[in-house]
Amino acid sequence: MRVDYHTHHVRCGHAVGELEEYVQRGIEIGLDQLGLSDHLPLIHVDPATYYPEMAMPMEELPRYVEECLHLKQKYSDRIDIRVGLEADYIEGYEETIERIITQYPFDYVIGSVHFLGEWDISDYRQTDGWNDREVLDVYRQYYDAMQKAAATGFYDIAGHLDVIKRFGYVPPAEQDAEREALEDAALRAVQQAGMTMELNSSGLYKACAEIFPARRIVEQAIALGIPLTLGSDAHDPLKLSDGLDQARALLTELGVEQIATFKERQRHMVPLNGSDR
Repeated sequence: MRVDYHTHHVRCGHAVGELEEYVQRGIEIGLDQLGLSDHLPLIHVDPATYYPEMAMPMEELPRYVEECLHLKQKYSDRIDIRVGLEADYIEGYEETIERIITQYPFDYVIGSVHFLGEWDISDYRQTDGWNDREVLDVYRQYYDAMQKAAATGFYDIAGHLDVIKRFGYVPPAEQDAEREALEDAALRAVQQAGMTMELNSSGLYKACAEIFPARRIVEQAIALGIPLTLGSDAHDPLKLSDGLDQARALLTELGVEQIATFKERQRHMVPLNGSDR
């Protein structure tokens, strides 16, 4: 089953390509399912004064969903489109997040942590935020937010669980035990929430040069019985599914035979290898 559940398009401001271009590219490369999952609009900072090109404007969200539903119908005989959203967890804004998520007929919602307060730890323009901070302390804050995100029950998929490593900032080796304990605590929260975890291949092309999350975390997730799915986090139609062959190979090596898909917020397990359309 060839799926890609994590994609972004021009509306978000930092990606290229219209939604229909992603659909056409998905057909071209033989995807069985394509998940459209653009970013939740900014809710805790003023888009007019914050860094530009972070997420779609709030007024674009209904147009995004409407276009997704139109394309789902238009291409229904050629590819199975699932309508999603990547929704940041922002502590203190839970009511707003829940209201937005429940307002639209999403097939799935990816729960991600990009922000620690007003600092986006995944934005290349904000890497100076690491200055004068202890790396392990940032990891503590990040994984605490991941646990709180899972506990809300808002999300279906845990997005790029260890994206905190994106720019290569990692605690020193002597702190590996505590770092792994933080990762494992986040995994237990994902398990307790009944969530799925994605293998996000975009990490292969970042400074960290490995899949989100790392192999050890994937192994722990499997041991905990957490269902897994796949996403490229493509920000360009031509990059759709880049690196997912490596993610699939890792899952096969680890004995995974099924991956998770979603329809109307319900999880359905399908074969990792072979089509189930």
